[in-house]
Order: sequence, then structure tokens, then C-alpha cells
Amino acid sequence: MSRSDTGYTRRRGDRFIQAIEWLAAIFVGIVTVDTFVSVLLRYFFAWQIPDSFDFGRLLLGILIFWGIAATSYRGTHITVDLIWSIASPRWKRVIDVFATLVLLFVVAVQTATLFDKVRVTYLDNVETFDLHLPTWPFFAVAWLGDVSAVLLIAIRTYRLIFSPETLTNFRKQAVE
Repeated sequence: MSRSDTGYTRRRGDRFIQAIEWLAAIFVGIVTVDTFVSVLLRYFFAWQIPDSFDFGRLLLGILIFWGIAATSYRGTHITVDLIWSIASPRWKRVIDVFATLVLLFVVAVQTATLFDKVRVTYLDNVETFDLHLPTWPFFAVAWLGDVSAVLLIAIRTYRLIFSPETLTNFRKQAVE
């Protein structure tokens, strides 16, 4: 099998998508453990982890951007399907392509502005309150999640236009 084979390329793309989804899930776990341990220590021992508030909010930001990446490809984010549900299959595809292109544009602009935030945070040497750790690496990881979202939305757009049969109808599965 040659590396230019469509099946090989699709499988590689699917592995990339799964890796992004796993990273998003790992960040959910990290935020959950951080919150649970912080509350437990505060409630039972009247002690808190240094910078637990800063870590919590920074990790939550990371989680949000990686979550955007995971849900954008699947199309499982919040949608209003009033017109889509009554449209013919051809118009459903047109609506899906248009909506995905709009999402791609919005997230690409967001990614550019978030990169500026990473740069400014680095240049201003913004640190956490207690431990004085630099915060820009957290912003950079969040930005990588946003870059991943742009890549996944671009893959979704390509597949919607050129091979829609490769995309599972997640909307239909969510309703059932």
C-alpha cells in the first residue's frame, strides 16, 4: 500500500482526530482532579495548594480551547437545527458546509488573537500569584488547542465537500 493511498491518509487523519479528542479528555480529568483536591484540602484541612486558583482558571482555559477542537470536528456543539431538520439532503449538506466555513473563519480569527495574547503574556512576564510561575505556557497550550480546532474544522470542511460519506451523522446519533 502506498502512502498516497486515500485510505491510509484517512486513517492517519482519524488517528490525529482521536489524539486531539483524547487530549481534550485528559484536560477534563486534570481540571476535575485539581478542583476536587483543592476543595478537599480547603474543606477538611483548611489548607490550599499554592496558586490553586490560578492553576484552576488557566487549566479551565486550556480545557475550553481543546474542547472546542474536539466538538468542532464532530459537529456536536450546540446547534439550532430548525431549518436543517426540514431541509432536503442536498440543502442539509449546503447548510453544513456554510456553517462549517463560518465556524472555520471565526475560530481562525480567534486563534490569531489568542496568539497575540500568548505573545503579550510572555513579553509582560505575567506570573502566578503565589509561586510566581510564568503563565504564558498555559496560554500557549490553550492556543495549540485552538490551532487544533482550526485544523479539525478544515478537515471537516474538506470531508463535507469532497467525501461526506466519511463523516458520521453525529446529529442523528445525538437525537436517537
